[in-house]
Amino acid sequence: MKAPGSPGRHGSRQSVTLPAVKFLPSQFAYLLEERESRRNMRALAKYVALLVASIGVFTVAFHAIMVYEGQQHSWLTGLYWTLTVMSTLGFGDITFESDLGRAFTILVLVYGIVMLLIVAPFTFIRFFYAPWLEAQLHAQAPRKVSKEISGHVVLCAYDDLARGLIPRLESLDIPYVVIEPDPSAAARLDTDGVSVVVGSVDRAKTFEKVRAAHARLVIANLTDTRNTNITLLVREISSRVPVVALAENADSIDVIELSGATQVLPLKQRLGEQLATRVADGFQSAQRIGHFGDLFVAEFPIHNTALPGRSVRDCRLREMTGLNIVAVWERGRLLPASPEMMLSQHSVPVVVGTEEQLTELDALFVIYQEEDAPVLVIGGGNVGQAVAGALRKREVPVTILDADPALKDRLAGVADRVVIGDAANLDTVKSAGIEECRSVVLTTNDDATNLFLTIYCRKLSSTAHIISRISHDWNLEAIHRAGADFALSHGSLAVQTLVAMVRGRELIVLGEGTELFAEKTPSHLCGKTLADSGIGAATGLNVVAIRDDGRFTANPPATAELQDGSELVMIGSADQRQRFLELREG
Repeated sequence: MKAPGSPGRHGSRQSVTLPAVKFLPSQFAYLLEERESRRNMRALAKYVALLVASIGVFTVAFHAIMVYEGQQHSWLTGLYWTLTVMSTLGFGDITFESDLGRAFTILVLVYGIVMLLIVAPFTFIRFFYAPWLEAQLHAQAPRKVSKEISGHVVLCAYDDLARGLIPRLESLDIPYVVIEPDPSAAARLDTDGVSVVVGSVDRAKTFEKVRAAHARLVIANLTDTRNTNITLLVREISSRVPVVALAENADSIDVIELSGATQVLPLKQRLGEQLATRVADGFQSAQRIGHFGDLFVAEFPIHNTALPGRSVRDCRLREMTGLNIVAVWERGRLLPASPEMMLSQHSVPVVVGTEEQLTELDALFVIYQEEDAPVLVIGGGNVGQAVAGALRKREVPVTILDADPALKDRLAGVADRVVIGDAANLDTVKSAGIEECRSVVLTTNDDATNLFLTIYCRKLSSTAHIISRISHDWNLEAIHRAGADFALSHGSLAVQTLVAMVRGRELIVLGEGTELFAEKTPSHLCGKTLADSGIGAATGLNVVAIRDDGRFTANPPATAELQDGSELVMIGSADQRQRFLELREG
């Protein structure tokens, strides 16, 4: 195992595991305890027994034929001849003179070639060497964490969620440990630099080994039934440690809460609610997507207003409301706003400010209020139903299109209109009102289908605001090229939600790969103005607020002086944040 603090694949690794026992007795014990290993050892023993018996038979036959030819040799000589012939050494110092003896020699030679040169290597590797390597891996797998570890995050499985969350935890210098039931898989993860402990999540003793009672957070990221059991086991150890359990089905939320979970995350429902916040309805108002202290982050569509065709400076929002446009969505790409940036019909500016400032912004656009048009939701699964439910709360009319007739009655309870049919059929999509809809939300769980539907809907309506769910973040660029205005993945939302919980911050989902976060001002930049700090040029981050002594200064001017102990509230990607941390450290 690596020494504490040795680098892992994600950078500086938080070493939380104790060295595993690697002595030969422990490896032999594993070989004898495992059922598969015992079967392998029995098979190997049978081969050795057959080989020894064959050598004995050939040695006896050698003496018999030699007596037939009138020659006398000792038993040791017979064994010596058998081994030299079977191993194809063939010294030739002892030979038969009769055809019977030579035929017997050929038989022993061929048998030796098969048994020693062909079968023996395969048998040794298959039944001994491979299990021995497996035993070594088993011995290397960590069994518990250090007694000094505390304030760590416990992950109950190494899945896509863990793979996305672990780099974020490492960048925040938050220790973690993953529970892995398979010793071989645990050893491989440990070799890859992942802090892991072997154990079953169905046993309370495992949570004692990972010091769950001293953890910052326990994340139950398995199935609903297993997450319920995990919560009960953790509660046997500690009644205070926060437990966050994921829920696949909304019906499981109450059961998991009753088991003692601090918070239950129905991620599909949350994903639907987040997609719904990006829907442009008949009211030209700023959509609040989150808040950071007293500051609110909002987006507002500008199609069919007087703003398209103007630059950010010419919008004069700061003069009229005190708000600054800090970024602009352009067909799925969040671009940092500059005074000269030109806005289009498809632009969706992002602003940061107080609730009063956002209310003034809403008042400016009240004259552009349009008649409500239904929102088309394609896909009636859990995510689609969550989108429809969130929109209905805003009194936005919703039409759901799905191919499954069995869902019709259920969908009727959350949508104003339900259309059953194939979304790839032109007549079906037209009957669902694609030409009249200002927003289309794609919620199927297949990225290829959503890509197809994005291109299809964009061809039918060049002005519709298309919002899509994606399952894999690597398809983000493709779906934006296809014409989607906004896309969000299940995994990205889960990681952002959990990071916000770990840090004790409010969740603000700006988009896939883009976040709002606060970091302390680098000491070597204190006393400089925001413009002279070079933060934007060096990192690509957009500073949207400065917090000093608990007071927020939203949209700070370039002349704002950075103070010691203040925090910078910034918008950007995880990579840009990492560049800022490197800038702060040196």
